Amino acid sequence: MRTVSRTLRIFAASGLLLFTCVWVAAQDVKYNFLPGTDFTKYKTYKWVRVPNAQYPNQIVDTQIKQSIDKQLATKGLTQTEGDSADLYITYQVAVDSEKQWNAYSTGGGPWGWGGWGGWGGMQTTTATSSTIHIGTLDLDMYDAAKKQQVWRGAATKTLGNGKNPEKVQKNLDKATAKLLKNYPPPVKK
Repeated sequence: MRTVSRTLRIFAASGLLLFTCVWVAAQDVKYNFLPGTDFTKYKTYKWVRVPNAQYPNQIVDTQIKQSIDKQLATKGLTQTEGDSADLYITYQVAVDSEKQWNAYSTGGGPWGWGGWGGWGGMQTTTATSSTIHIGTLDLDMYDAAKKQQVWRGAATKTLGNGKNPEKVQKNLDKATAKLLKNYPPPVKK
């Protein structure tokens, strides 16, 4: 009986963990663009900074830019440092935090489970909290000649916890690929 209840608890916990991992790994992507813009005329871009915005440390900043650079190259855009760029590109990162509560019970019946309200023994419930950081990457493109925004995209859950640099890069690459999937915007016929 004890083995069956332990197996059921492990199975339930594994299912919850799998669901949580799939949910957390999903990245939300949104984009918008200025209607009537001829995106075929854009061939070059230059990185610019938003005044008074906070940026991540230099390592993460480089990772973000390299990931976006790779995607823009596949779209036929070339990075330039000169003032003759067709597009000015900038990004911002926001990190929100949410409180997550985890609770589990131990003890209870004579076989180590709570069954029917804890008959036959003491039951202890323990609750812990942790903070989850959800990174959002906003990418903006401006027509340099007209000085107006022509494209904007946002990808959530892009940065992760930063403990593993390879995982951070993998998340960024995945997010920027999804983010720029619809750049240039599809032309309606």
